[in-house]
Amino acid sequence: MSSLAILIAPDKFKGTLTAAEAAESIARGVRDILPGAEMDIVPVADGGEGTAEIIYQAVRGEWVMCAAHDALGRCIEARYAWMEKTRTAVLDMSEAAGLRRLGPGERDIMRATTFGVGEMIRHAAKLGAAEIIVGLGGSATNDAGCGLARALGFRFFRGNEELANGPADLSELTRIVPPAELTFPKIIAATDVQNPLLGERGATRVFAAQKGATSEQIDVLETALANFAETIARDFQRDFRGVPGAGSAGGLGFGLLSFCSAQLRSGFDVVAEVLGLEEKVRHADIVITGEGRLDAQTGEGKAPAGVAKLARKWGKPVYAIVGERDASADLFDGVFELARLPVSRGRAMECASELLRKRAAELTRELVNRRATCRKTEC
Repeated sequence: MSSLAILIAPDKFKGTLTAAEAAESIARGVRDILPGAEMDIVPVADGGEGTAEIIYQAVRGEWVMCAAHDALGRCIEARYAWMEKTRTAVLDMSEAAGLRRLGPGERDIMRATTFGVGEMIRHAAKLGAAEIIVGLGGSATNDAGCGLARALGFRFFRGNEELANGPADLSELTRIVPPAELTFPKIIAATDVQNPLLGERGATRVFAAQKGATSEQIDVLETALANFAETIARDFQRDFRGVPGAGSAGGLGFGLLSFCSAQLRSGFDVVAEVLGLEEKVRHADIVITGEGRLDAQTGEGKAPAGVAKLARKWGKPVYAIVGERDASADLFDGVFELARLPVSRGRAMECASELLRKRAAELTRELVNRRATCRKTEC
C-alpha cells in the first residue's frame, strides 16, 4: 500500500481552513498510517474565494496591490495575482466586493456594488494584462455588475437624471451610455455555479438571502435586475440573462458578459488547467478531495465534483473528506464527515484541522485493510 501514489486535492473548508491547510491536514493523516506514502499535494479551487491564491502558489506568481473600494464604497487596498510570463492577472471578486470585507451587521445588499471589482480590472488592464481571470465567489453584492460597469465608464440614466446609487435604482433605469473608448484584454469569468440571472434559480432568489436580503428586498431586486437586463438587451443587443452561470456573484457573471465581452467558464476547469491536474490524476492510484460542505451545489461546478469527474475519467478511486454533507455521495467511492455524532457542527469547525487529520487516517486505514483482504482472497 505504501507504494501507491496518493493525490490529495481538496478545496477550502470555508470559514475554517484554506485549501492548502486542508491538504496538509489530510497529508498528515495519511502519514500517520503510511509514513512512507508517496503523495502529491495539490490544493484546488473552483472560482470561489481563494482561487487567486491557489493559482499564485502554483505558478509562483507575485501579488500586485491596487487602490479600490469595498462593496459599501469604502477605500481599501486590494491585491491580485500576477503572472509575468503570460501577462495574466488573476483576481477574486471577493477581494473588493466580498462578504469577508464586511463586519457584523454591515450587510446591506441594497447598497452593495461591484465598483471595486471594476477598479481592479481597470488596474490590471493598465498594467498590460493579456488575460484577466476573475474568480466569482463570496460576493456581498446583487447588482448584476452595474457597479463594475460604472467603474469602467458606463453611465446609467432615468430619463436625463443619472443614477449612481445601489442596485435597487435599476428598476428605474431607462438608458445606458457607454464610455467613448473601451478596450479590454481577454477576460475569463470563472464560476462555480450554473444559476442564470433571473427566476427561481437566479442570483437574487437563490443567493440574496445569504447576503442579508429580506423577502421584500428580494422582490425589489428581482424586478430591478429584470429591468436592467431588458435595457441592456434593447440598447446593446446582448441578452445573457439565461446563460448558466450568469447569476454567479450576485449577477456579476452577467455583468462581465454584457460589459466586458467576457468568456464564462467553469472555475474548476480554469484552475485545473493551470495546475495540470488531469495529468496528476492520471498518475495517481488513489485520489482524495474535500470541502466544507457536500450539498446539492457540489455537483454543479464545485471543486470536489470536478476532481471526482477527472478521477472517474481515468478509472481512479476517489474519496471525499467533508465538513458535513447534505446530498448524495454518488460521485465518490466513499465520504468521510468531520461533523458526525458525537461531533457537532460547531465542534467540527472549531477543530477542523485535527478532525481532518483523523478522518484521513481512518480512510487510509480502511484502504490498507481493504488491500490486505484483497490480497488474501487474491481479488
